[in-house]
Amino acid sequence: MKNIVVLVSGGGTNLQALIDAEKSGIIQGGRITCVIASKPGVYALERAASNNISTRVIPRSEYADVAAYTKAVTEALIEEKADLVVYAGFMTILDEQIVKAFPYKMMNVHPALIPSFCGKGFYGLHVHEAALAKGVKLSGATVHFVTEVCDGGPIILQKAVPVENGDTPETLQRRIMEQAEWKILPEAVSLFCQDRIEVVDGIACIKE
Repeated sequence: MKNIVVLVSGGGTNLQALIDAEKSGIIQGGRITCVIASKPGVYALERAASNNISTRVIPRSEYADVAAYTKAVTEALIEEKADLVVYAGFMTILDEQIVKAFPYKMMNVHPALIPSFCGKGFYGLHVHEAALAKGVKLSGATVHFVTEVCDGGPIILQKAVPVENGDTPETLQRRIMEQAEWKILPEAVSLFCQDRIEVVDGIACIKE
């Protein structure tokens, strides 16, 4: 049984999707053992506590720079014996220390079809604002491994979601969460925990 540690910074809707998926048996071969937050008082911590999942808070504000903060988070993940690290609305950028410690063992969900609308500056509503400004007819979500390149790691799963007339960034964000993010993130986690993802030449392949 693999230990899944989830990194959060806010309300934890993707964390809730993972908790629900574990309870319903969608996630096979792994369990959420710890939730680590980048600031105190966020609702994701309450979600974890109400489901008897241990929590840790490592406040970004208490560290002088990214290197010091990354070191603290990496050490916590090692202490928690994390087999898989999931970024679930974790809004703090970490440096290459953590990638070296957990190569192809960290995944993130991004609210667009990478390589569109991704990279530095594309987070939260900014992603959906950019998609609507471009007039795309399809958007969606991508689960990918975390590497040194922001949103540049091997793509594990993607799901397309239609953009509808009259969409606002908020309505598009909600539809993508409900129809894509909350479905493919638990699925990707389950695939990892079953040892069914293999990275070959920078491409993530799903084994049957």
